[in-house]
Amino acid sequence: MANSYLNKTLGSPTNNYKWTYSVWVKRSKLGTEQNITEVYSNSTNKGRIMFRSDNRLEVLDLQSDSYVMQKKLNRKFRDTSGWYHIVIANDSTVGSPDIKIYVNGVEETLFDTDNEYTQNQASLFNSAIANYIGSAQSGVNFDGYMSHFAFVDGTALTPTSFGETDSTSGIWKFKSPSGITWGNNGFHLKFENSGALGTDSSGNTNTFTVNGNLKQSLSTPSNVYQSLNPNSTDSGVTLTN
Repeated sequence: MANSYLNKTLGSPTNNYKWTYSVWVKRSKLGTEQNITEVYSNSTNKGRIMFRSDNRLEVLDLQSDSYVMQKKLNRKFRDTSGWYHIVIANDSTVGSPDIKIYVNGVEETLFDTDNEYTQNQASLFNSAIANYIGSAQSGVNFDGYMSHFAFVDGTALTPTSFGETDSTSGIWKFKSPSGITWGNNGFHLKFENSGALGTDSSGNTNTFTVNGNLKQSLSTPSNVYQSLNPNSTDSGVTLTN
C-alpha cells in the first residue's frame, strides 16, 4: 500500500462512545512510522492506529493538542512473513474505561504507555470527520498489505467476531463476520474487487475513495504467499516493485 490509501468522511455515529476496529495486516517495511488508519479534524485533533518507528503498535486520540487516550504496546512487531490480526475495542461508558487490544485473538496486557479515556469521553474515532486507511493526513503511509478492514459503530466486540482458532493447526485464522450490527458508520472493506477496492460490504454503502496506485494482492490471511524479506542483511540485494 506504499504511496496509496483510501479515505472517506463518515457521518453522525450511532454511539460515539463504543466502537471496534478489526484489520489483518502484513508488514513490508520496519523501523519507520507506519499508519494503519487515522481520523483527522486538524493537527491538534486526530486519532491514529499505527506502528511507531520502534515497531511497536500504538493507538492514540489527540484532542485540543492533548492525549485523551494513548496506548502503546510493549512488544515489537517485526514479522514480515505472516499476517497480524489486530482488534481494538472501546467502551468509554463504563466506570473504568479500558480499550482492549487483541493480536491474533489474544488480548495484549503489557504497555509502554497506558492512558485510558475518562468515563463518557467522546472519541474522535467514530466521529463525523475525515478517515484515512493506509495513511494519515500528513501523508505517512502504511507499507505492506491489508485485508478485511472492518469498523463497528456502537459495539465493543471481541476477536471471535472476526477470527477463530483452527481446530487442526491451532493457528488463528480469518472468519467471515456475521450477525454484526454495524451501526451508522460501520463498514467492512474486503478488498476483493480489484476495480473497486474501497467497496463497503457491510450493507451501509460506506464506500471509501481509492487514492494512488493501490493494488490487489493474491496473498491473504486465508492464502498466505511466500514473501522476500525486505529487511535482509544480504549484501547486493535490492527489492523493487
